[in-house]
Amino acid sequence: MLALLTLILVGCKESSKPEKTDKEMEVKEPLGADNVAYQWSEMAILGTAHDTEKFNPRPTVTSRFLGLIFVSVFDAWSRYDAQAIPVYLKDVDRRPAGERTLENKEIAVSYAAYRALSEYYYTDEPMFADFMVELGLDPDNTSLDPNTPEGIGNLAAKAVIEARKGDGANQYAEEEGSDGVPYFDYTGYEPVNPVDESTDPNRWQPKYFSDGKGGRFAPSCLTPFWDKVEPVALKSGDQFRPGPPPKIGSEQLEKEVREVVELQANLTDYQKALVEFMRDGPQSVQQAGHWLHFAQEVSLRDNHTLDEDVKMFFYNQVVAMDAFIASWDSKMYYDFARPFALVHEYYSGQKIKAWGGVGKGMVEMDGSQWRPYSPDTFLCPPFPSYTSGHSTISGGCAEALRLWTGSDEFGYETELVAGALTEPNNLGDTITLKFPTFTETANMAGISRVLGGYHIQSDNIAGLELGKDVAREAWKFYEKHIGKE
Repeated sequence: MLALLTLILVGCKESSKPEKTDKEMEVKEPLGADNVAYQWSEMAILGTAHDTEKFNPRPTVTSRFLGLIFVSVFDAWSRYDAQAIPVYLKDVDRRPAGERTLENKEIAVSYAAYRALSEYYYTDEPMFADFMVELGLDPDNTSLDPNTPEGIGNLAAKAVIEARKGDGANQYAEEEGSDGVPYFDYTGYEPVNPVDESTDPNRWQPKYFSDGKGGRFAPSCLTPFWDKVEPVALKSGDQFRPGPPPKIGSEQLEKEVREVVELQANLTDYQKALVEFMRDGPQSVQQAGHWLHFAQEVSLRDNHTLDEDVKMFFYNQVVAMDAFIASWDSKMYYDFARPFALVHEYYSGQKIKAWGGVGKGMVEMDGSQWRPYSPDTFLCPPFPSYTSGHSTISGGCAEALRLWTGSDEFGYETELVAGALTEPNNLGDTITLKFPTFTETANMAGISRVLGGYHIQSDNIAGLELGKDVAREAWKFYEKHIGKE
């Protein structure tokens, strides 16, 4: 059952001490992993992992799902807060002070989360319904009564879902020419370079992956229209577009490509573990989910209340969603090449030391055979490189957590075996990765993409800065919606 709000006095009144003030009263309610907002974030993580298994990695799509799920939760909760302003929920009055109980918040939040999760991660609807039952709630209650927490939760999710139809994501194949195919590329993007020929080495080129069955295929560009998606907090996807990446012929690009080759040739077990942790493996939750998990760690560390988690997850995931849109604006505008092609351009015909692939370790090879440190079935993200998505989302979400908590301190750590997600028959040491601050965590995420051979430093550095710009702009949006303006 959902928790009931209970007020308790802090300490005992003694004759020699003054009576306790209102500020010295505290609310006894579930904290950290026990609060309902946190528990729904766990459902969101599971839904994201299952989405990856069913539909392959699609970080842009799942970032939008997560962003809109937590907007729905926030909008429902806002009607039980004294100051908060919903984003999409309209014409639903703030509830009277006497109704702003923890139980009503939990009910409203749960119905909003359930309806939004069931819309976006629809194949997992039975799992979400089962969780509603565990909470003592009826998943079949479809009330839209704005005077009840059930109705407010349902209305909040409905408002978000309706508002975001036609937002450019093409979730419902609503864009012209989509022929009923969700997420169909309605922009008609075609890479300048076909997979077997480089006609402009500055531009992105598709690459062959193993299909895991002895054949190969070249994935097309993932959601090349994502720069057209309407942000939540930003004015537009190009609001903070960075300047251009370095081009072939420049000393900078030559230096940065050489750096990628040399870093890969000397990968340590620690660096391999970092690459793999940030890349994720089976049931990946992508970058937005990764930073949702980091936010969960903050909730556990600081014993968050429901109110705190509703607000933190809302801000964190709006930043992740908008950062993806901003990163894709840069990616599609510059259409810049990845190291997979750039190393071939610079080192073809030269002998270099590089990773030979699963089971081969570091070997000497012709530069034209160079590849990222990644499994054969997912060698390299299938879209242009500049800016790095990992760097943009990590820079943004790290800044968001720093701003929200008022401190850069993080203190999270995790343990994994080097090579387990890339070369399982050539395992390295067990490594403990430590993330002392949010900023350092973002930096580690960004450099992991250079170490892995997916990006050059320019992709990383510009991405980290772009993400911070998004977070700072979204902070103004956040403060407005919690009623601080």
